[in-house]
Amino acid sequence: MRCPKCASTLDKVIDSRISKDGSTIRRRRECMDCNHRYSTAEQILRENLYVTKRDGRREDFDKVKIVNSLRRACQKRPVDAEQINILVEDMIDHLENEFGMEIPSTAIGGKVLENLKNIDSIAYIRFASVYKDFRNLEELLDEIGTLSKQPIL
Repeated sequence: MRCPKCASTLDKVIDSRISKDGSTIRRRRECMDCNHRYSTAEQILRENLYVTKRDGRREDFDKVKIVNSLRRACQKRPVDAEQINILVEDMIDHLENEFGMEIPSTAIGGKVLENLKNIDSIAYIRFASVYKDFRNLEELLDEIGTLSKQPIL
């Protein structure tokens, strides 16, 4: 690691902590040259994971796209960033176990909706309105009606 202050590569780890979901390790470091302290995070790299789009195209899996869309859906809602990160990590693990290295985009969207339904109904509707591409108000109202009929966990 390079020190963000002096760019030295000499440092020592002062403290290491595993995140709540166990997917990342946060390390507190101290530069041996300038004594500046900074934090780093280690995360498992998921290589060779692909998404198969509805039109048949294949592209590299991008976790950031999912996180950003969830943040937009959960904006100004009582859902914190840690909940979103845990949701995404659990979802990726599940989808990778189920589909292997090529995950259909429809499975990703469906899994996001399934998880959002249990976290926040407004965020669910926001995400569904983009993902399901409602053509008119009746389709949106039908989705809200379906959601309101389901038991709350």
